[in-house]
Amino acid sequence: MSNGTKTAPGSGVPASSLPASPGAAPSVSVSSGVAVGPGDAVTGMVEHVLRLAATWTRWDGRPVHVDDRVYTPHKAVRRVADHMVDHLAELEARLAGRETQPDHWHASATTTAADRAPFTAEDLDEARSRLTRLARIWADRLAALTGEQLDHSPGDGWTFRELALHVTESAYYADAVGDLS
Repeated sequence: MSNGTKTAPGSGVPASSLPASPGAAPSVSVSSGVAVGPGDAVTGMVEHVLRLAATWTRWDGRPVHVDDRVYTPHKAVRRVADHMVDHLAELEARLAGRETQPDHWHASATTTAADRAPFTAEDLDEARSRLTRLARIWADRLAALTGEQLDHSPGDGWTFRELALHVTESAYYADAVGDLS
């Protein structure tokens, strides 16, 4: 966000308006503009990504150009998963009182040969398994934290509530590929 305020994709909901304890708000879509718990925000993002991914078996093999990058179905799934793993590792390191380990991924600047492969029904099944499990790990971890831990998190960086909201911005990669139905 240009003003420094982190919001969920399409919601305009600032991190500070997410409820103080996980599950305190009704489980609603992040895109509705209604505040949800941070775990629900992460699982909602993954549900959004997988709804789009369900259309990607129709992909014609041409990368999509967005901003200064190119995107494909495999690259979108890779980037969502990498972003979730990266920030989960950050959260866990900070809870353990350790320094965070920097990632060495090439991120969205690199499009690999594997990213350009056809996106099959089997790939969709793999993406569903991978991303759904990652979202569940995020939701369970966030639900185990107190409101104090979510809003006054140890270590440097965003609070864990803000970090979860930042992870939801991974929907950008899936949105770049879009709905191919």
